[in-house]
Amino acid sequence: MHMLKLADALLVRIIHPILIVVGLAVALMLVVGIFTRSVLGSPVFGLEEIMLLSVMWFYMLGAALASRERSHLSADFVRVISSNRKVWRAAALFSTTVSLAVAVMFSTWAWDLFTFGLERGQSTPVFGIPWWISQSSLFVASVLFIVYLVRDLIHEIRGEDWQSGDPAAEVE
Repeated sequence: MHMLKLADALLVRIIHPILIVVGLAVALMLVVGIFTRSVLGSPVFGLEEIMLLSVMWFYMLGAALASRERSHLSADFVRVISSNRKVWRAAALFSTTVSLAVAVMFSTWAWDLFTFGLERGQSTPVFGIPWWISQSSLFVASVLFIVYLVRDLIHEIRGEDWQSGDPAAEVE
């Protein structure tokens, strides 16, 4: 278990700076694109495809961190309509189990899309960047979703009522 914690901490230390840099780069590219198109009257050739590849990784890595921190959107109405802790636990187990099943299906689909991109050899029209580079972000994120959902399911099976939400918190 100690190795998993170390791997998780390392992963977060890698992903956080990447998200900051990519987020700032996308914002800057957007400003440059708007400025050159509006003020200079000439768009930057190929800027949109670089932004698309960057945004795919930005969203998927951000979603993986949200999954890690349990800070993704949720509609936990069960705690509002019931005060019974057993009902809360059953709902949490059901929700996590369904989420895990969906994540496994998503991972299968993402792998198929990634391998399809590799086989077809498709690339962007301007710079010739292979499409599998952006498609792989879906697979990487889905694997991380599965890892964190398994972790959540283990906590819920043990009956541990925990919420992280804190990006700096140590998550088991």
